[in-house]
Amino acid sequence: MTEHDVAGLQRRLAEFAAARDWEQYHTPKNLAAALSVEASELVEIFQWLTPEESARVMADPDSAHRVRDEVADVLAYLLQFCEVLGIDALAALSAKIDRNERRFPAAEGP
Repeated sequence: MTEHDVAGLQRRLAEFAAARDWEQYHTPKNLAAALSVEASELVEIFQWLTPEESARVMADPDSAHRVRDEVADVLAYLLQFCEVLGIDALAALSAKIDRNERRFPAAEGP
């Protein structure tokens, strides 16, 4: 596994937390709250933008940097949350897509 696959990233996050003795704070409740805060920080970037401005947010280096950082924070907390609860994030996503495909079948024909 490489440092860019899910398991490798989870391992790096766990090692980072362990080196700072932060595991004690990484409870499901705390991680869910932190995930919500970081998702809100991502929303804040787009809060007052028009749809057109929001579609161009990555064209500005400063806003693109902010978006990438908040996406990274959201993903980091989500991966830590999944690690703590023993959730395979990719399997959970795949199962959810399967359920949604059954719940919302594609329209047939034009």
